[in-house]
Amino acid sequence: MFTKIFEPGKIGNLEIKNRLVVPPMLTEYAAEDGRLTERYIRYYEEKAKGGWGLIIAEDNAVEPRGAGFKNIAGLWSDDLMKEHKELVERVHKAGAKIAVQVYHAGREASSTIMGMRPIAPSAIQDPTQSETPVEMTTDEVKEMIEKFAQAIRRCKKAGYDAIELHGAHGYLINQFVSPFSNKRTDAYGGNLMNRLRFPLEIIARAKELVGDEFPMIYRISADEMVEGGLTIEDTKVISQVLEQSGVAAIHASAGVYKSGSIVSAPTAIRTAVFSDYAKEIRKVVNIPVFAVNKIIYPHVAESILKEGKADFVAMGRASTADPQFPNKVKEGRLDEIIFCIGCRQGCQWRIAQQNPVSCLVNPLTGKEGEYELKEAEVKKKVMVIGGGPVGMEAAIVAAKRGHDVTLYDKSDKLGGQWLLAAIPPGKELLNTFTVWQKGELDRSGVKVVLNTEVTKEFVEQVNPDEIILASGAAPIIPGILGADKSHVYTANDVLLGKVDLPDQAVVIGGGLVGAETAEHIAVHNRKTSIVEMRPEIAADMEPASKEFLMKSLKHNEVAVHVNSKVLEITDTHVIIDTEQGQQALPASLVVLAIGSRSINALASELGEKYNVNVIGDAAVVGKALEGINLAYKTALAI
Repeated sequence: MFTKIFEPGKIGNLEIKNRLVVPPMLTEYAAEDGRLTERYIRYYEEKAKGGWGLIIAEDNAVEPRGAGFKNIAGLWSDDLMKEHKELVERVHKAGAKIAVQVYHAGREASSTIMGMRPIAPSAIQDPTQSETPVEMTTDEVKEMIEKFAQAIRRCKKAGYDAIELHGAHGYLINQFVSPFSNKRTDAYGGNLMNRLRFPLEIIARAKELVGDEFPMIYRISADEMVEGGLTIEDTKVISQVLEQSGVAAIHASAGVYKSGSIVSAPTAIRTAVFSDYAKEIRKVVNIPVFAVNKIIYPHVAESILKEGKADFVAMGRASTADPQFPNKVKEGRLDEIIFCIGCRQGCQWRIAQQNPVSCLVNPLTGKEGEYELKEAEVKKKVMVIGGGPVGMEAAIVAAKRGHDVTLYDKSDKLGGQWLLAAIPPGKELLNTFTVWQKGELDRSGVKVVLNTEVTKEFVEQVNPDEIILASGAAPIIPGILGADKSHVYTANDVLLGKVDLPDQAVVIGGGLVGAETAEHIAVHNRKTSIVEMRPEIAADMEPASKEFLMKSLKHNEVAVHVNSKVLEITDTHVIIDTEQGQQALPASLVVLAIGSRSINALASELGEKYNVNVIGDAAVVGKALEGINLAYKTALAI
């Protein structure tokens, strides 16, 4: 079935073995001085070993002032290029081609990172930033063009197969091209061709230094999705001009910082959300076009190519979740692919907090050396209690190291509360992780025992060498007057389908679980309200995912009552105390989503007789990202 994705392709004179591309995706693995680290190199080397045709290394700044993040790779000095050469050599040895993205953050940088105010085409503050940038003089623009060109020269000298100019996502080149950010009236502003002059002069000057045959890819925001910004019709014209200038390929992304929630689309957003932009650009150019953003499944990648929407498919988060993705597809091991679930917890959210990238579904991301799986010197009998994602992860890793592992769960199916998390609208991708984990349990030889309550006596019968307790958490039942009434249920009950959904549902608790449960009820055409004591709902949710959740709640007319306390649940109403006084909310169904408490009593019951490792929600109720990472680390230490 997969023929198109494994066809060789060309970008200029560069031959690529297949159509699968790793797009530039910031990791923050570089050193603060701009040097590449072993962690950075190893991360890309693993992708090369995984069978990707072309890898584009992330956001390499042309000057220190162009770094929009703390740990950005640098191209501003010949002294930085030793590690770049090593990266290229190791990626080539592993079988892939490698390009590097040449970039400057412009007004998306900040003085907190650089120690100086950012620069931009115009003194227009980005809507998402706290500083107004310094407007570049015409002479400074010309100096910046030379900095870009010299950086590109260094890239070729280091052995890179191509470069990508970052002309997207609201960074400096995009800022010059867009009327949203460029208000100049000199040679670099005022009309379309003047706004394009900056990237065109970079390309022309770079070609003087590296020749016409060195491929240059241009990443573009096909639609900025902001008021007064570039649209796809503008971009089709721009793409034709870029082709005439000698650009070898167009990488069709979209969005800027203000519209950034969709740039790396979260779980609830549809598959291949930007692919139609690639299709539109491809109609007007004769150079290759890349499709990108939330392309998760190989079948979708194949379909995009067969339909002619794009010539190459860029799969960033898919490559982070599973660097071996191409090899597994080619070898027919589709069940073994770890699919990205679009959660953004380990990637975009951590980047925004100036932290290095990790991955919820793949703890090895960025820890390829540190977490290397090795056979255990002493094989042990390991008992894993709890079949949620944390328990399954621990069991898989322990078994792969050669231990004799049995996993026990009291329910009749694996997945724990993760199964519930996959039920609200748009969250079905979470089930791909459960399916993969179940497959890995089988492939690694873990024995699974369901419908079994593990007690102290049971443990003594089994007599394991090591115990991993991942028994999870249970919903908190608050001491609210009327909480024991027959029409009061937990969010778990609702998501498990144990409750008929009437109109007039009131969800008590507006955290992540409560907000998503309310959305689930409202999407199924039931009038719903949320009551939350804090000043906002879903406060603990990843920001982009939250943005789309809030839009859904508004669209489905969910009434949200914040800074409100529940006083009583009656047979027909929920009485709440708000800033405006007491209100009585009609309630045929009341849903409790106050939070959860850890289930770990067994650990203390077993005392010091057994070595018990308590992990996941059983230790501290938290996020799956941390829980799964700890599970991997715990099993690695046994």
